Amino acid sequence: MKDRFIIVGKKVGMTRFFDEENKRLLPVTAIVAEPCRVSQIKTHEKEGYQAIQLAYQSTNHLTKPAEGHLKKANIEEKLLHLKEFTTDDVSGFQLGQSLNVDSFAEGQLVDVIATSKGKGFQGVVFRYRFGGGRATHGSMSHRRGGGYGHFRRMGHIIKNQKMPGHMGCVRSTVRNLKIMKIVPEKRLIVLKGSVPGAKDGFVMIRKAKSVA
Repeated sequence: MKDRFIIVGKKVGMTRFFDEENKRLLPVTAIVAEPCRVSQIKTHEKEGYQAIQLAYQSTNHLTKPAEGHLKKANIEEKLLHLKEFTTDDVSGFQLGQSLNVDSFAEGQLVDVIATSKGKGFQGVVFRYRFGGGRATHGSMSHRRGGGYGHFRRMGHIIKNQKMPGHMGCVRSTVRNLKIMKIVPEKRLIVLKGSVPGAKDGFVMIRKAKSVA
């Protein structure tokens, strides 16, 4: 990832958008880009790997160590969060540099990384789309997962069985989403399709690594 195609944004929500021929309505997601500043540049010589660190989301209160870290990067704003991205080349970045939607272009393909919505503890029917047991009266296994292991030979549940458990709230990546529109004055970027996460959640947008 040689170029400066990295920003952090906040998911506004979904709406509809006409295609180039104004014939078909497409589902799109609107994202407002946060003011991202380069707060640290990591190199092979010092840290053993190459990466850039971005600071984003304005706040009124910061700890003294956080203020000193930003001041070292010539950043006067109080930015709450720090996010690190590995890269093949850090020569195109400078401390305090601002990254925004101008780094992207309409029609470009991007990858979006975010934390998916948490759905709590769920059973196998909802979590893995199991068919469930018989729907007859008295079956007592309408939404159970069936047999999970052996009774005599092994005497325990086999590893990696699909079972009830916590669902969602994991890091998720959606690849090759097309940029439908960019509004620089509003820091708005409109992507075709849906992206992970809830409304007002933070998402990371990068240039598509593998174009299908």
